Amino acid sequence: MIARTASFTFSSSEEMKLWAEGKSSAYMYTRYANPTLAVAEEKIARLEGGEAALVTASGMAAISSALLSVLKAGDEVIATQALYGGSYRLMRDIFPRMGIVVRHVGTDLGGIERLVNPRTKALYIETPTNPTLRLVDLRKAAAFAKEWDLISLIDNTFASPVLQKPLEIGFDLVMHSATKYLAGHSDVIAGAIVGRSSLIKAAREMVIYLGGSMDPEAAFLLIRGMKTLEVRMKRQCATALIVAKFLEKHPKVARVHFPGLASHPDHKLAKKQMKGFGAMMAFDMKGGLAAARRMCDRTRIFLLAASLGGVESLVLLPAYSSHYRMSEKELLAAGLAPGTVRASIGLEAPEDLIEDLRQALA
Repeated sequence: MIARTASFTFSSSEEMKLWAEGKSSAYMYTRYANPTLAVAEEKIARLEGGEAALVTASGMAAISSALLSVLKAGDEVIATQALYGGSYRLMRDIFPRMGIVVRHVGTDLGGIERLVNPRTKALYIETPTNPTLRLVDLRKAAAFAKEWDLISLIDNTFASPVLQKPLEIGFDLVMHSATKYLAGHSDVIAGAIVGRSSLIKAAREMVIYLGGSMDPEAAFLLIRGMKTLEVRMKRQCATALIVAKFLEKHPKVARVHFPGLASHPDHKLAKKQMKGFGAMMAFDMKGGLAAARRMCDRTRIFLLAASLGGVESLVLLPAYSSHYRMSEKELLAAGLAPGTVRASIGLEAPEDLIEDLRQALA
């Protein structure tokens, strides 16, 4: 059922009074809550093993609302250097205007203890990272946050709750661009936050005030997508490993970034903390950006498009999409080479995807 309405009626002014006093769970206005959204939130909470969840209008609405619910002017946050470009630019361009200081650390968390001071309030990580698939040790990160009394937040979009559940390891809040694997069909923009009830309550207030609320139609599509999440993820992971092995042997590919390959620097960690290696990968073309552009322009099954996690296989150039408006120094810090191509593996037959890549690389 889709509760496709902006407002809900009260039976009496007394009921409205009780709602205003926080003594009634009645629905009042969809920006605050909606029955269809509530169903989506319950499902996501159960998937991640959290006390409560909150759905939002986009992944960035989830990330920004979660962070702003635990940070204020004068606070500091430690974040890994390798992040989705939108998250990085939020911290680089917007947070300083709010008086929030961001300090970056590598995915290995080396020297992180030197970044902590009395103003540090949160630790934010992303693993696997977008787009080079580096991993952060979840247990190490969660333990560090607890030691220093920091709120720990993680973007779990690439892995999904099928492959890892950070709340079980000790993280406080998990965020998703639910547009991606949770919804899975490239037809809805959505986000989600999961964690302790008290933290979700604070994040919900931020979403209400900033206006990043989900539409009921989007919630319905998200609910539909989650029904097939596990079977999609398992098939996509299996195909991704096959494709990655093909690319690793191709003479025109300099390097493949995929945790399922023994050559990946975090392969052992991936086997330790993930139930699969995921369906995202990146690869560096030997001919640099020009070669990467030629390859992307020649694919037939792989679509040249932003986003990821849907049933269709996609390729894109991070320098022109997720990591645009970033300097060469910032791109290098994120692990990006001039000829890096990111690929999202869908549900097509692996032999068809390999043949498409073969002809595009020829």
